[in-house]
Amino acid sequence: MTSTSLNVWTADPAQTLRVGDGFRLADVDTRATPGYGHGKHRGSADLARGADVLDGLQERLHASSREDPEAPAVLLVLQAMDTAGKGGIVRHVIGATDPQGIMLHAFKKPTDEELAHDFLWRVEKQTPRAGFIGVFDRSHYEDVLIGRVRQLAPADEIERRYGAINDFEARLTDTGVHLVKVMLHISPDEQKARLGERLDRPDKHWKYNPGDIDERMLWPAYMDAYQTVFERTSTVAAPWFVVPADRKWYARLAVQELLLDALERIDPHWPRAMFDVAAEKIRLAAS
Repeated sequence: MTSTSLNVWTADPAQTLRVGDGFRLADVDTRATPGYGHGKHRGSADLARGADVLDGLQERLHASSREDPEAPAVLLVLQAMDTAGKGGIVRHVIGATDPQGIMLHAFKKPTDEELAHDFLWRVEKQTPRAGFIGVFDRSHYEDVLIGRVRQLAPADEIERRYGAINDFEARLTDTGVHLVKVMLHISPDEQKARLGERLDRPDKHWKYNPGDIDERMLWPAYMDAYQTVFERTSTVAAPWFVVPADRKWYARLAVQELLLDALERIDPHWPRAMFDVAAEKIRLAAS
């Protein structure tokens, strides 16, 4: 638990939400608020307070790379069914930080060029540089989720990809990238309500995709695919966290706390001045 959240959380989200042995996605209550005993009003206030801390830590992380070209980085991987709130996390959590220190990439349907390479080819090019927080809005996990459900690759290729993902993420962590892999877990009823809202509001029509209904029809297959992902790719160095997401305010607060935990473990420091501070003060006074 981070030093900034000792009076906020009753249980550490980095432990409570972590996928461990025996985890079953079907057992997760999507409306629950694990480790947090307050409501939406207090949650909004705590999110605002945490935003100031996150902003400060991110600035220190970004600044540290000026002195250390091998400074750590953070990669937030966001996976979810449609409408679960990935955009809200980017806007309300990541949006509180300096965009100069953020590398955001939303993975769409692969292009012909990308399909001509291994599935990780396009992903490796988007990993965060030293001192940055990277955000994947969807990610390499699409290739073992929709790839499996929609049978976009042979079964033996899907099987190979789990190991390739583990090797890829191990390489990242070995080079100082701290992975925060989050599945925002929404219920089909809540998704239906959110899709309905998009249809009811003209200002939300641009967010609606008729294909979302087609994917809803495959909900059990997607849940099975996610369960396999957790069993095969939640590792000690790169664990998965499953965040109940029917309550948007809780999901944002929980992801913010997971990022704060990663940054406080890094404990970035301000770089040393590469000039004589006293001399520069004299020069400034005389200018």
